[in-house]
Amino acid sequence: MSHATSVPVLTIDGPSGSGKGTVSALVAAHLGWRLLDSGALYRAVGYAAGMAGLDLSDMDAMARCAQATKIQFKADTDGGLTRVMVNGHDATDELRTETAGAAASAIASMPAVREALVALQLGFRKAPGLVADGRDMGTVIFADAPFKVFLTASASERAKRRYKQLKEKGLSVTLAGLQREIEARDSRDASRAVAPLKPAEDAVLVDTTGTGIEDVVAKVLAVVRP
Repeated sequence: MSHATSVPVLTIDGPSGSGKGTVSALVAAHLGWRLLDSGALYRAVGYAAGMAGLDLSDMDAMARCAQATKIQFKADTDGGLTRVMVNGHDATDELRTETAGAAASAIASMPAVREALVALQLGFRKAPGLVADGRDMGTVIFADAPFKVFLTASASERAKRRYKQLKEKGLSVTLAGLQREIEARDSRDASRAVAPLKPAEDAVLVDTTGTGIEDVVAKVLAVVRP
């Protein structure tokens, strides 16, 4: 067994709005492990493509963009969420928008883009351990991970969470519109030919609907520390 594969990994997969990002960050902090927000990688490539004026449907252009885009995660000096640097620019806020999410979902179905980002993701597997947040962490990227969780929540619950977040930012959105977008994205992610969104066979399912964040974190930590 190589040094890299001997490093423990906890994968936390699930649909948009299930709480993966928040839960993964808190769990990583509790364990003292590194954190990989794989969704941010796809958002970052989509963001870089948009800044370059590229056509998101052009697979060759997206593959080149994925290979060329420089992505770094930096700890927020205020102890908040991880900052994401894209080609030297702090794009954290831009990557949290629905536009960035839609772009990520569109290019995530492209095999060439996924291949370009695989090596980058695997490189995060370093001691003392890694918490990997995404959609195919437990099924594809870290299929050999000893600890796997699949977070889920109802579409209506996830829409309410997103609605609250966006309204707090002063954005004009509707709850019904957000729920339609979430359901459409769920359908795309679950039906795509490459690495569709689904629980790994050995993943522990955790439904976050109506559950407080502290309780969810406790349930996830119990997977690693029974």
